[in-house]
Amino acid sequence: MERQIVWNKGALKQLEVIYEYIKNDSSQNAEKVIEKIRIRINDLPIHPEIYPPDRFKTNNKRGNYRAFTIYNFRISYHIKGNKIIIIRIRHTGMSPLEY
Repeated sequence: MERQIVWNKGALKQLEVIYEYIKNDSSQNAEKVIEKIRIRINDLPIHPEIYPPDRFKTNNKRGNYRAFTIYNFRISYHIKGNKIIIIRIRHTGMSPLEY
């Protein structure tokens, strides 16, 4: 079953903030990082369970909440029916938040 990617508004804003922050040093690097993040996310419909269950998600016994890291950014997503919802993107240097 092919799943659809849906972005949470907060995750889109976080991606924009990341882009602007990196762009201050290098627009080329900002483009590279965002492109790699998007490629990884766009691969999720094929194998959404490829990444481990999100250890910061409470009550995640079924493992529907998952996460992966790329370029020191942790992307959390939720597999829900035929959708993959991108929940948030945080720098790994930030204090982890349970949700």
